[in-house]
Amino acid sequence: MLKYMTMAPTLVREPFRREGWVFEEKVDGWRMVAYKDDDHVQLVSRNGVDHTRRFADVAAAIAKLCARTLAIDGEVAIYDQQLRSRFDWLRDPDPNAVASPPLLMAFDLLYHDGRDLTRRPLRNRRPRLEDVVAVSGLVVPVRRLAADGLEAWKRVVERGYESYVAKDEASVYEGGPTKFWLRVKVPGWTVDEDRWKRRISAAPSI
Repeated sequence: MLKYMTMAPTLVREPFRREGWVFEEKVDGWRMVAYKDDDHVQLVSRNGVDHTRRFADVAAAIAKLCARTLAIDGEVAIYDQQLRSRFDWLRDPDPNAVASPPLLMAFDLLYHDGRDLTRRPLRNRRPRLEDVVAVSGLVVPVRRLAADGLEAWKRVVERGYESYVAKDEASVYEGGPTKFWLRVKVPGWTVDEDRWKRRISAAPSI
């Protein structure tokens, strides 16, 4: 099976509405590609670190999905009682506030039953992803927000999310930075916090 470099959104300053674009919650977790080849599953970070044992329950859930081969792009995340993903809790969870076990929040399907899907548009990949993970409790499609980007932004601010990711539904999947996925952050999310997250996520253990 092919191995994939993850696609990375470009940061922009202002929320927007645009025909043919969709808006998703930005998950605050560890970016992973989940690979399934029959009963063999791997959870691999964007730095190439294998986290299959660390998130054994997620890996077991992927093994049960009804497909012989898969590659799913997503983030492993833990949610608090306000249903906000918490990056820091993947290392040091608060047992009094955790509302979910680690979940793979899936946002793209790259490979399915022997077929590479990356040249197909997102509008075709997403429904197929939803079908593949429909019966899983620990592999969940990332939440889509309102179709209008400005209405979606209101939801982001109200719920206390860090940002959202806007995606062109016509886009193919290409590893590395792209302008077909755009990220807008909530004001007040500081540069220092963002640098800290990027430093931690670049550590060899992640």
